[in-house]
Amino acid sequence: MTSLKATLLGAALVAPQIGAAETLSFAHWVPPQHTLTASTIEPFAEGVGEATDGELEVEVYPGGELGAGPLEQYVRVVQGVADIVWGLQGYTSSQFPKTMVAELPGVVTDERRGYEVIWDAWDAGLLQDEYPGTKPLALWTSEPNIFIMKDHEIRTPADLEGLKIRVSGSVSGDIIEELGAIPVQMPAGEMYNALQTGLIDGIVTGTSAVGDFRLDEVANSYTYGAPLGQIAFYVVMNQERFDGLPENMQAAIEENSGRSLSQSAEEGWLQKTDEVRTAIEETGDNTIIDLTEEEIAAFGDITLPVTENRVAEIDGQDVYDAMTGDEGM
Repeated sequence: MTSLKATLLGAALVAPQIGAAETLSFAHWVPPQHTLTASTIEPFAEGVGEATDGELEVEVYPGGELGAGPLEQYVRVVQGVADIVWGLQGYTSSQFPKTMVAELPGVVTDERRGYEVIWDAWDAGLLQDEYPGTKPLALWTSEPNIFIMKDHEIRTPADLEGLKIRVSGSVSGDIIEELGAIPVQMPAGEMYNALQTGLIDGIVTGTSAVGDFRLDEVANSYTYGAPLGQIAFYVVMNQERFDGLPENMQAAIEENSGRSLSQSAEEGWLQKTDEVRTAIEETGDNTIIDLTEEEIAAFGDITLPVTENRVAEIDGQDVYDAMTGDEGM
């Protein structure tokens, strides 16, 4: 099979097959070089292509080609503008309050990764009503969030007082507010200019975003270890489009989605994290702060209660229990 990566970087087509019976459109808003391509799009496209002997192919529309607004991704797939889309639950936080429990500090751990906690809640029947009109193909979370700053070093909560910090959604917004800073919600594509121009002082997101959005060009200080949660993602397919496919194609999609595709996606984010962390350390012109246990605890005294408060606010104890395996807080 022709290299999917080479095809994506060129014409943005994934493994075209001559005489294919069906083509699924996959729309997203980031460049083809983003972590999404190798970790998520390629495994899915290759898998369904092989399982159907090339009868089902995936055509990718990166960079907002089917609509530039990252916040409109879910609406776009429900309306049939694209068959499949990638997005962040946090961009439309009010639609996904239960899924976003996975973003809260302390829910995802090294022992229970993000894709596992979300699918555990899904399998318990607790999240389905948040995804009307679609079939989730992948649900996962990023690596842990960090502070990505320009000209500010963050070692204590007091260092954040009054600073403007970009957040991806309501969960990280609540955390930043509790820490005494000012949350500024904006799509990832706007982070670079906002940090460069001083519209914001820093960003809370995962390390992988530093590489995906070239934030190393405008940031110079990175703080690791504070309990800041992580970011949730989805890949969803229009349910009617799925239902209208032949049974063998439906089976191919089922076989190459769900937990397995979510695991591939999350592992891609984690691998990117390791690569980026090494790169920003090697430049020699960045401040890398690894908080001590005492410093982490000082942040946790403020951020961990956000988890309990948010779970109570959405009446989400059952979701929390399913995600963590706990009997209760």
